Amino acid sequence: MQDIPVIDISALRAGGEDPDRQECVSRIMTACTEIGFLSIAGHGVLPETTDRMRDLVRRIFDVDEAQKWAGAITRENYRGYIPLGFFTPNDGSGAPDLYEGYKLHHEVDADDPIRLDCALYGPNRWPDGIADARRITLDYWRALDGVARDLLSALEQALDIAPGALCGCFETPMTNMTLLHYPPQPPRRAGYGIHPHKDTDALTIIAHDPVGGLEVQMPDGRWIAAACPPGDFIVNIGDMLELWSGGRLVSTPHRVINTSGKERYSFPYFAVPRHDVVVAPLMAPVAGFDRPPVHTGHWSREIWRTNWPDEAADANTPELGTLHDRAEGQGA
Repeated sequence: MQDIPVIDISALRAGGEDPDRQECVSRIMTACTEIGFLSIAGHGVLPETTDRMRDLVRRIFDVDEAQKWAGAITRENYRGYIPLGFFTPNDGSGAPDLYEGYKLHHEVDADDPIRLDCALYGPNRWPDGIADARRITLDYWRALDGVARDLLSALEQALDIAPGALCGCFETPMTNMTLLHYPPQPPRRAGYGIHPHKDTDALTIIAHDPVGGLEVQMPDGRWIAAACPPGDFIVNIGDMLELWSGGRLVSTPHRVINTSGKERYSFPYFAVPRHDVVVAPLMAPVAGFDRPPVHTGHWSREIWRTNWPDEAADANTPELGTLHDRAEGQGA
């Protein structure tokens, strides 16, 4: 596979009777086993839903710095504004990533009983003074929940596992979104918008971006632009689905370099299962694939803890997201 395939997934939404479903599932499986990325059309998300979300993201980052910092993320609440260069996975070994963000998680009430089991659940910290931020985001979020269910159901079929084996793990999930702003990056400046990495979730869904800058590493080591037609979504496999599939589905390194001269805005959706789900192979692993099971709640806490520059991974930190075969310039 030399490029990211474009796949119409409307047959997935038509139900099990659609005669085109099996071909669609087969194409999805090929993309997910060969490159781990695909561009989807026929997803059912209304264009105006995505347009409103993109406009909202611009407005969130277009306020003054004092207003943004007033809602800054804290160690106690994995939600809120992430200042430019605030988090860097480079641990001092490289330039900070050139983005600012706003973190949101699956919305639950402050008194929801699930918070007694996992403190990472809770209400989101919505940006002050931004009209309809909560409504617009949750409308978009619900639409992508449906797309994620369609894709997970297709992968259950492709992997020949029981219906619901994957989808059933996403009731009261730890699914999250990061709203992102990448200022234009000077061509000669070292570093990345976001450094090369693999996603640690099950799957990621990203709306078409008119500016560009997302690049995907091919199996032969080349980096290609993640082309996506207008109105489509880029989808990529994360480490959790790679682990569930015993290494059949591929979690692929990718990065962002914004040398377009334009402001770039993105709002990826990260599908993550419920906090008590233990992710382990659902079938015999392929030859050479040897990864330990991962407890979703523990993994999520470690991802959060080790984001802070004065914290380090240790023997109890899951290896999800690690780039084992590091090319020049890659980080973990």
